[in-house]
Amino acid sequence: MGGSMKTLLRAVIATALLAGCAAAYGDTLDSGDSAWILTSTALVLFMTIPGLSLFYGGLVRSNSVLSVLMQCFAITCLVTILWLIIGYSLAFGDGNNVIGGLGKFLFNGVTEDSMSGTIPESSFAAFQLTFAIITPALIVGGFAERMRFSAVLLFTTFWSLLVYAPIAHWVWGGGLLSGDGWFGDWFGAGVMDFAGGTVVHITAGTAAVVAAMVLGPRRGFPSHVQPPHNMTLTVAGAAMLWVGWFGFNGGSALAANGDAAMALTVTHISAAAGAFTWLLIEWMRYGKPSALGAVTGMVAGLGTITPASGYVGPAGALIIGISAGTVCFFATNFMKQKLKIDDSLDVFPVHAVGGALGTILTGLFASTALGVFSGQHEISIPSQLGVQALGVAVTLGYTALGTFIILKVTNALVGNRVSDEEETEGLDLVSHNERGYIL
Repeated sequence: MGGSMKTLLRAVIATALLAGCAAAYGDTLDSGDSAWILTSTALVLFMTIPGLSLFYGGLVRSNSVLSVLMQCFAITCLVTILWLIIGYSLAFGDGNNVIGGLGKFLFNGVTEDSMSGTIPESSFAAFQLTFAIITPALIVGGFAERMRFSAVLLFTTFWSLLVYAPIAHWVWGGGLLSGDGWFGDWFGAGVMDFAGGTVVHITAGTAAVVAAMVLGPRRGFPSHVQPPHNMTLTVAGAAMLWVGWFGFNGGSALAANGDAAMALTVTHISAAAGAFTWLLIEWMRYGKPSALGAVTGMVAGLGTITPASGYVGPAGALIIGISAGTVCFFATNFMKQKLKIDDSLDVFPVHAVGGALGTILTGLFASTALGVFSGQHEISIPSQLGVQALGVAVTLGYTALGTFIILKVTNALVGNRVSDEEETEGLDLVSHNERGYIL
């Protein structure tokens, strides 16, 4: 009897302690959800440093590789500070459906006990920070090897606050998938963007091509631009991006549940389909498949599935991945060969075109009318396709205009482009007085 009483007493004490912990966290904390979001946050940061850094670094000349790594690293630091001060508040703070207010200035109210659904608000803010970091880092590919470091930092500051934060608020409003932003007020389900087809990929790709046109092409483009100096770095970085993207899309469910599991699954399928489709097209057209083609197709598949990842099933992901590899391949060739725009690392044809394609296809494959693909959402396909297309157009137009104005301002303040002599010498020495040659 004595042993039974002790066991009962221990159970009562344990129950009371658990109840106290639950009360402290508003009875909503889910440790599994929290663990997954913490893991996803690390995965998405891993996508920028080192993933994107190495992916881009291998694609430029050897005398500018360090400059690309440094730009990605510095953007990570700068955007973190901006996010803390005001970026998070503008994107996710209470305000109106166009822009957040200043209530979250300096993470005001973000404490150990504050919650965002079933996870601590601090983990939500950190998770969203990693998205805010990688988006301007992607733009680096548009002006690689020719933009002053001071201009990069000034541009990132203005662009993050005036372009990224408002669009994040339009799509995700007061919280991811909440529909409280401007885009969520549109007809039917609003613009469906699970993990950032508009917020990340269309904005980054559009800004990159605007920057490429404003700054002008690299010296010798298109006939005398040197090929990537180290494809081994690029393939290694691409592999890191693939793994990190599981956190990017799977973490956007904000829970360790079936939505996260399906988002992770379809992300992998689309990446594989995009990569394989691209290399097959290359093989048929040029006689040999290239590592560059395979990893570029992979990124196209990842970017295209991003907006749809929480809404479609495996069959839909396969079609989206094949579409991404095909459409982005021809878009890349059209940009380089026909338009002759020196978007150095193909950010627009891969990310903006892929993001737009995926956002529009979301309106098709997320409908219960195509249950073989998803069977989750009661939407009218024609109406939703129109809403998705309008979201793409507004995002692209606002980003293009905002980016153009910001580049004009930065050019007036510090000058955007290095001189011809500095470009020839390479930005490693010119900007950082160091050599980044990889032996």
